[in-house]
Amino acid sequence: MGNFSKALALTFCSALSFISHSALANSDYQEQRQQFIEQMVSKHGFQRNEVESLLAQASRNETILEAIARPWEAKPWYQYYPIFLTEKRLQAGLKFWQQHQQTLTRAEEEFGVPAEIIVAIIGVETFYGEYRGKYSVLDALYTLGFHYPPRAKFFRSELEQFMLLTREESLPARDLMGSYAGAMGYGQFISSSYRHYAVDFDGDNIRDLLGNPTDAIGSVANYFAEHGWQKNEPVAIKLATSSTHAQLVNKGLKPESSVAELKQKGLELPENSAVTAQAKAKVFEFELAEGHEYWLGFNNFYVITRYNHSPLYAMAVYQLSQQLKQAR
Repeated sequence: MGNFSKALALTFCSALSFISHSALANSDYQEQRQQFIEQMVSKHGFQRNEVESLLAQASRNETILEAIARPWEAKPWYQYYPIFLTEKRLQAGLKFWQQHQQTLTRAEEEFGVPAEIIVAIIGVETFYGEYRGKYSVLDALYTLGFHYPPRAKFFRSELEQFMLLTREESLPARDLMGSYAGAMGYGQFISSSYRHYAVDFDGDNIRDLLGNPTDAIGSVANYFAEHGWQKNEPVAIKLATSSTHAQLVNKGLKPESSVAELKQKGLELPENSAVTAQAKAKVFEFELAEGHEYWLGFNNFYVITRYNHSPLYAMAVYQLSQQLKQAR
């Protein structure tokens, strides 16, 4: 009976601890929720009952919390790239390019971003609009903004941007669908990016990234231009596998050393590489099933990572773009 009593006591203490923790968590939630409501009212002029009503319609989604805990970008390269670099995606991309050739040409001329990069982005993000997301955007931002502490501040900010976006563009907040992180439309723009980078590329006075591929094409190109895409400059070059190149790999995404500086440290460029010594670059390592491969990424590679902060993502987009260009 002694052990049973002890176990019962421990169980009772654990229950008290759980109740206390839950109460604390609920208290934090209520405080954050109230602060959010006050901010939307005082800063942006929303009606209090309007904000309260929208939050009341939002639901915590456990599937979203599970999805953000295991992003595809956490996979090694050899498991990541087969998801995106497929014959099916390539053929669909060629069809999309053909259907929207004039729009892509105009976007390339206006923003300086190659058509193949734009097509690759939309291909990787939504398979050319076929998979635009199965989650309520409101539920996603509510769930991550109030129930995912590691990035709650960011997602509450995106919920703020979402409410502003739906007001500005007259969008039905409760009905919009997107990714588990609240990204929407052909190019999977989060709300802040939609507000700041979306363009009306077909001249109908509506910035529609949800169902209008013309606006989506122009907006992806504008996003890249605004983030510093350099026209006719390289994206990445594959390097030889060597211990020297392995030693040049370091953390971060932004290229901060010049090609000349990297050469002094042992960088070996492939023959006939048309790269200026002053160009900023960075060595990246990608894990294979056996061993690694190395790439030299330039400013334009870094710009792709502004869309998704992952070298794996940027490399998948770049390689798909090259497959598309070669197939054309």
